Amino acid sequence: MSVDLLIDAHAELAEGPRWDAAGGRLLWVDIEGCKLYVNDRAVSVGARVGACAPTDSGDVLLALQDRLALLSGETLVRCPWPADVRANDGACDPQGRFWIGSMALDQRPGAAALYRWDGVELVQQLDGLTISNGIVWSPDETLMYFVDTPTKRIDVFDYDGEIHERRTFATIDRGSPDGLAIDDEGCIWVALYGGGAVQRFTPDGTLDRTVEIPATNVTACCFYDGSLVVTGDGQVWITDVGVGGPAAQPFRSTAPSDADDTSAR
Repeated sequence: MSVDLLIDAHAELAEGPRWDAAGGRLLWVDIEGCKLYVNDRAVSVGARVGACAPTDSGDVLLALQDRLALLSGETLVRCPWPADVRANDGACDPQGRFWIGSMALDQRPGAAALYRWDGVELVQQLDGLTISNGIVWSPDETLMYFVDTPTKRIDVFDYDGEIHERRTFATIDRGSPDGLAIDDEGCIWVALYGGGAVQRFTPDGTLDRTVEIPATNVTACCFYDGSLVVTGDGQVWITDVGVGGPAAQPFRSTAPSDADDTSAR
């Protein structure tokens, strides 16, 4: 299977690719480089940026180190964590709400959490995490999959707009689980940090396929026009895996009108 270099970026920490179907653009971030990328064009955002998501207004939602903001310049909400904790991976649920996790800069156990932002309230969903990471929802919107990286697991919850009954979906024995994607057949793809690959698991948790990536620290993946886009070692790769997957769910903006300004442009 051919894996080709899509964007020769040499980013410090390439992460979180999201295909914005309405905007016809691939969004991804360089966390440590403090940049949002739109395809191969870098935009400095002035702070570490853990994740991004398209919005229904055509803007981009950014999970900066200490706040959620829009690329157009508006701070939406300040994040309730200490200065040595930053935003990490996040994605929008089927209702268009943004779920965002955190991690301590020293990766200390228990310091991270998972939150949900609906445009009005930032509400904690899970606590006691270490590196809150990949998150996706099943095509029928009844399950949510989630990674807390040091557990070496992908967990699954029942989902009805809220999460219930956390349990192990799959155990990872190659590298550490990082970002997630889901394909049109309901199978889960996981990026393996330190594992040099992405793996596909069927809906019953069975390992179905391993795709070798020419990068050691593979961080995340998403589907783009029938292909799988993968970030790793500061680069962006693309490969045809024979199945497609959904575009990113946009954030449905209902943010308060009195939000503060931000330098995130």
